[in-house]
Amino acid sequence: MQEPIGSGFSSASSANDVLAGIDLTGKVAIVTGGYAGIGLATARALRAAGATVIVPARDLPKATRALDGIDIATSAMDLLDPASIDAFAARFLASGRPLHILVNSAGIMACPLTRDARGYEAQFATNHLGHFQLVARLRPALRQAKGARVVSVSSWGHRYSPVVLDDPSFERRPYDRWAAYGQSKTANILFAVALDRRGRDEGVRAFSLHPGSIVGTDLKRHLSDEELRKAGVIDERGEPILDVARNLKSPEQGASTSVWCATSPQLDGLGGLYCENTEVARVVEAKDMAPPKHGDSQRVLGVMPYAIDPEIAEALWSLSERLAQPTRMIWAC
Repeated sequence: MQEPIGSGFSSASSANDVLAGIDLTGKVAIVTGGYAGIGLATARALRAAGATVIVPARDLPKATRALDGIDIATSAMDLLDPASIDAFAARFLASGRPLHILVNSAGIMACPLTRDARGYEAQFATNHLGHFQLVARLRPALRQAKGARVVSVSSWGHRYSPVVLDDPSFERRPYDRWAAYGQSKTANILFAVALDRRGRDEGVRAFSLHPGSIVGTDLKRHLSDEELRKAGVIDERGEPILDVARNLKSPEQGASTSVWCATSPQLDGLGGLYCENTEVARVVEAKDMAPPKHGDSQRVLGVMPYAIDPEIAEALWSLSERLAQPTRMIWAC
């Protein structure tokens, strides 16, 4: 199943291109990180197609400014704070509305070693565990939709590391910010595999994706200009380089795969897939499994086999349930 389906779209497609002819009136969507970068472009596109969109935000004033003039609701939530996640989910469930689309777009990248109040490494806790808990709490609304999609924004950067199940928080190994980022992005893909297995009989399908290399987002806050130039994503003046042939995209182009996974009828009956360039990705072949280097994302795509391994996905699911205690969720197979 993890192979292209002939979507007809390309790396140059935008979110609006994907949504042409699709009416989302009556649908409800939640987009984490929906007030900056790819998340903002995703939220705007879904709203323009008629969906009711809610953006949970750690920084409500920033979200309010970013969404000014757009009919999109905001609500407080911090992915590093389990109580905050529970509170947001409780507010949504109290509204009695179904949830048709959940796009997990928020994330952090390559930050110095930071831990949450539970002692978990921040990239793993934010990018994976926070979203794991959010989906758990919103399960009743997803089931109520009788046809929902959960979309996790991963990255080509999953090549930097598999999930190290016996030490996900770097308690017994030296911290490496790129390995930590890669681990969290691999976790996003594995989560989609395990969630789809659990949710498909209830009408809940899951996908993960690489949006492309998009410089104009908050993800770059921990990177120097020198690092960005070395990666080939900004020029000597510090301006973003846009070149879809090399997977260097605008936020609107980056959002196309998120929106496609969330809405396209081409994916009806499918799930647990990793996508890129508005298409289902291929599995990386042995010849392309060399240690990754910054800039490689512009030419070598695909998903690593360890990121879609169902046994590893189940092991991560079990680990995530243990780590998320006392806000533990059981979603039986």
